Amino acid sequence: MTPDFEPDRLPDVLAIFPLSGVVLLPRGHLPLHVFEPRYLNLTEAALGSGRLIGMIQPRAHAADPIGDDALLYDTGCVGRIVTFSESEDGRFLITLRGICRFRIAEELDLKDGYRRIRPDFGPFRKDLLPETEEGAAVDREQLLATVHQYLDAKDMGADWSGVEKASDEALVTALAMACPFEPNEKQALLESTDLASRAQLLIALLEMAVRDVEAPSAGVTH
Repeated sequence: MTPDFEPDRLPDVLAIFPLSGVVLLPRGHLPLHVFEPRYLNLTEAALGSGRLIGMIQPRAHAADPIGDDALLYDTGCVGRIVTFSESEDGRFLITLRGICRFRIAEELDLKDGYRRIRPDFGPFRKDLLPETEEGAAVDREQLLATVHQYLDAKDMGADWSGVEKASDEALVTALAMACPFEPNEKQALLESTDLASRAQLLIALLEMAVRDVEAPSAGVTH
């Protein structure tokens, strides 16, 4: 099976972009509005060499901007810049396509204000393989029913024609990245061992969110 991204193109040193509540998954697409000077430097450097950026979350809810000493989760995901534009005031609008998850093997010195690491891709090499029939293990009927309940509870709409056409992996990936879960819940989705386990966790998180919306307020009298 031909990899989506050749393993020998994975970097030994990776610039990282810490963001709370934001995860990138393999083959997912993440739009980013880049405006901080250090991340403008990071983006320019990535554009000049491989177009790769590592997305990772801080362990705690961090102030904005996130400090250079903020503790990070061990696992993130590298993405490749697939679209890029620059505004008149010098800000960047980019889209990353997820390539492969990584663990932090070592953090290096700052460069031009941004953080860098030595990534360990070893545990996640299967992320490089194209989408497979692994998606058959996803209970798509249950997932779609839960998404319906979630959107109804939140009074939100969706392009159901697009949803129904999406592959299992594309559907799970898009929902896991887009739904407004807590950072630790997003991290658990990122670290799920395979598509089936990620889908089951996603269903559980959606069901909890529905229960939270539908539960009557406790201790409220009229």
